[in-house]
Amino acid sequence: MRILGIIPARYGATRFPGKPLHCIAGKPMLQHVVERCLQARSLSEVLVATDDERIAACARGFCRVEMTRADHPSGTDRIAEVAARHACDAVVNVQGDEPLMDPAVIDAVATALADAPMSTAATILRHADEYENRNVVKVVVNTRGEALYFSRHAIPFLRDEAGQPALAQLAAFPFLKHLGIYGYRRDTLERLVLWPPSPLERAEKLEQLRALENGIAIKVCRVDYEAAGVDTPEDVARVEALLRR
Repeated sequence: MRILGIIPARYGATRFPGKPLHCIAGKPMLQHVVERCLQARSLSEVLVATDDERIAACARGFCRVEMTRADHPSGTDRIAEVAARHACDAVVNVQGDEPLMDPAVIDAVATALADAPMSTAATILRHADEYENRNVVKVVVNTRGEALYFSRHAIPFLRDEAGQPALAQLAAFPFLKHLGIYGYRRDTLERLVLWPPSPLERAEKLEQLRALENGIAIKVCRVDYEAAGVDTPEDVARVEALLRR
């Protein structure tokens, strides 16, 4: 199976403009992500997809770059444009703000596409501050390891522990934190971007709910990985400390 690793990157992030080019431990953040992808064994090629020449000029120094239209509403639409130009069986969408992404997580998501139309990853939610954080997406799965639902709210609701502190609830149930990496078989990606945003997707502002509402099964790979994404300039120091360790 020929699987492309595509990293969508845009310059105009609301909370952190120019984020992909921000220097972390002596390198642009985007370069850290590319290097992690290149360590994955499952990817046939790694590409950066962007509509910004500043990002493209930087990324060409360490990766192949594909320019895309500027009007894409999401990273999924951006990678679909790139995938349409290439002979591939599947695509893994790696977020450009995960400079510490574990190559083993990429391989797990890619490997799951042998038996699933779409895949992603999740890890045990361990920290109380993440339990009620709406930017930390939660997922519940069925007995086959397929996603039942994703939410910014903590799911499931623990009726018997509802009045307990977050740490007590985390101890009572293995809540899963969704990691923002996706794998798509080619035909799945092509169908997904043709559908309009779905009601649940609009409510939660989570693209993956469009797939579930349209009957696409999403395999959830459980991994031992503590995500360290960069959402704001304040996150940079934390990531640099982790890199030093």
